[in-house]
This record gives sequence, C-alpha cells and structure tokens, in this order.
Amino acid sequence: MNRSKFALSLLPLMLLGSAFAHADTTVKVPAILAGHAIQPAQTFLQAPKDAPNSLRYSGKHTTATRTEALGSIMGKSAGRPTGIALPFDGQPIQGHSGIQRMSDGSFWILTDNGAGSKANSPDFMLHLSQYDIDFNDGKFHKKQTIFLHDPDKKVPFHITNEATQSRYLTGADFDPESFQIIGDTLWIGDEFGPYLIKADLTGKVLGVFESKLGNTPLISPDHHSVRTPNTPKDTVKFNVKRSKGYEGMASDGKYLYPMLEGVLWDTARQDYQSKDSKPYLNILQFDTQMQSWTDKVWYYPLEDAAHAIGDFNMIDDERALVIERDDGEGVIEYACKDGADKTTCFDKLPKFKRVYLIKFNNANAGNFVQKLGHVDLLDIKDPASIAKKPHSQGRFQFPFFTIENVDIVNGEHIVVGNDNNLPFSSSRAPNVADDNELILLHVPELLKLGK
Repeated sequence: MNRSKFALSLLPLMLLGSAFAHADTTVKVPAILAGHAIQPAQTFLQAPKDAPNSLRYSGKHTTATRTEALGSIMGKSAGRPTGIALPFDGQPIQGHSGIQRMSDGSFWILTDNGAGSKANSPDFMLHLSQYDIDFNDGKFHKKQTIFLHDPDKKVPFHITNEATQSRYLTGADFDPESFQIIGDTLWIGDEFGPYLIKADLTGKVLGVFESKLGNTPLISPDHHSVRTPNTPKDTVKFNVKRSKGYEGMASDGKYLYPMLEGVLWDTARQDYQSKDSKPYLNILQFDTQMQSWTDKVWYYPLEDAAHAIGDFNMIDDERALVIERDDGEGVIEYACKDGADKTTCFDKLPKFKRVYLIKFNNANAGNFVQKLGHVDLLDIKDPASIAKKPHSQGRFQFPFFTIENVDIVNGEHIVVGNDNNLPFSSSRAPNVADDNELILLHVPELLKLGK
C-alpha cells in the first residue's frame, strides 16, 4: 500500500446471493499484548555483488528530478517532516507488507516496492527476509534475504534491469504486497498489474500470471498493456484502481485467495460495487496445481467505503484473519489543537484499525464472507507492561497509517505488524519516522469463533 491512490475503474457487477447476510456489527473480543519486537527504521541491506551500481543507493528518484546527494530529501508524512531523508546508502528493510509464520517458528516478511509508484522506485530492490523474532528481547534476528530476479525472462514486459545478467527486479517493475510459500514455491501478489508472480525460494521468477475475474481481465493503470492515449479526448480503459491490487492473499495450501484492496467499478451502474449499501472487495481463487484461475469469487464487505485491507491469511480451511483500517495515524497526546502548525502534530487521528476473523467456503462462493468478530488495535490491553512504545490514554495502541501483516501463531496468539513506508510515515510521534513493529497478541476468544 502507498499514499498515491485513486484512478477510475470499470468492471461488470457480479450477482450476489444471500448465503451469508452481512451485519454491520460483529463481536469485539479482547486483545492482550504478549510480545513486542522493533526493527529500527534505519535498517539497511547492501545490494548483491552482481547487482548494477545503480542499486547501491536507493531513493534517487523520489522527486521529479534525479537526486544523487545522499540524505538530501526529507521524508514527510502528511506534510510533517519525519527526520529521515533519502537517498539512502543501501536498500532499506522497510515496507513490511506480508508475513507468514513457518513450521519452525520463524517468520518470512515481504517488503513492498519502495517509495510507492513505478516512477519513484526504479532503484528499490524487491526482496523478502526470514527472521527469528525474539519477543523477549524485542528484536528481529535476520536469517536470510532473497532478492527477486528474472534471469530466464519470465516477466512479459520490459524491466528496469533488462540489460543485466541477473535482472534484479525493482519497484518500477512490481509492487509486491502479499505472498504465500507453498512447498518450495513462492507466490507473490502484486498491486501494479495486478499480477501473480511465481518464484522459487532463491527469488528466481518462474512465471507471471495475468489476473481474471470470470472472463474479465483485471487491469490497473500500471498494467504493462496500458498506454497513454494520443489525444486529450481519448480515454484509457482499465478496471482496477491504482495501488489497489492484491494487498492480501491467503492460501489453504492448494488454492490462493488474492483479495483486491480497492472496490471495483460497476460499468452498468456507473458506481463502485456495493450490495445492501455495503461496498465490498473481491476475493479470487487461483489453483496452484493447475496454475489457472477458477470461477469462484467471494465478497469482503467493508465497514466504510474509505477503508482498506492490510493483510489476509487463513487459519484453517474455512476461517481467516483480515486487517481492515482507515487512513488515520497518530495518538491523541499529539493531536493538533485549533490554530496549531499541522507540520508538528496529528490532524487525522485513527478511528478504525481492526483484525477481523472471517469465514468462507465453497457453499457461499459468489456471496459475502461472514465476519464473525474482531479485535481493536487501538484498544490493546497491556497488564504486564510489555510495550516498548508509550501507551496512549492508558492503552497500548497500534496507530499506524498502514498495518499490513497478520498471521496466526498458535491456538491463542496472532502476530500483527505495520508497514512503516520509510521515510513517509510517522504515527507514534509527529516528526519521528516509524520503526517496523511486530506485536504478539493473546486473542483466544477471537480464534475460537466459527470453529
């Protein structure tokens, strides 16, 4: 997810049934903080030795004019300086946008495209890292990093490092926002196409799959086939909003369930898709064995049209966790007062940051998923004083603009993490760039719902 948004889209409205009627309210269950780990914002990697020299530094293209001087462009969050400037010496471990807990207890975490768009991210490398997370010492212990690369030219369009032997992928090629590891295969959900990317566990691309909803191709304005029209009166046809591709992607081990982050456009109604006044997101199904899309689709109802999802992971064959959030950030202690300089305070506090437990199966394909309950990430109990960041109004909060990581740990715990959009997010203090945080939550009541 990034802060650049919104383009028109069009897609035929698919008929909805009523197998699971949606209710506006779900049961709220308590969340108790059981662990808190922090990776400092300024944590960087060096590009591989065989990478081109242009990837030694990152962030040179975040303004309209190429900038080579390191640390000369101050990062800003909603107009507030964050205290960290780019270009960077190295590649940042930032933009945590997907997580998967492995059987050995380690975590794989995906980084996104870099600075948010194709134009500003050609020197940000795409990578995933595996960590041991010690919730006792509160640290990320990195085990390995893999960089996405395309030596066999499986990507069907021109990439930034086309002329190199290693052909490392960058944020100008894809925006990876979700992933699953199934056996020895890595599947990545992209926001730009949107595409599905298949790779091995060295990061080598094995295939790129176009997206379809039924017989309708899904195309965003960043799809490789989209071209600027020749005359002002001409239009560009696409049906997925910019930066609203596969933000979340769950899996049951055979199928992938990519979920679009944005509500699709209904051409017939000339309005965004909704049912019973509820805007919804499409959940597709991809057969990893057949390597093709199925005809099944489900609908995730948003509580507000302005909301977005942050991540989506299965916890068993029918139940899953979904982050749903607004675009607010910050804590009330630093809220703007009347007449205040908005560059030094929060003027849009968060009101809605939740993890939902949902249920869906073949019986309700073509209908709403069932929302069974949620935890409020702005109201986390911390009786043991575990938090490594200050409380707000006596509660521990996760007040970030983007929260993009959730997975089950065991029958009583889940893990949740933010995307710090380095250096473009400051959600705990107005002028301090966010760290990457991972919290362990004790939520047994949530995980019992729908069993």
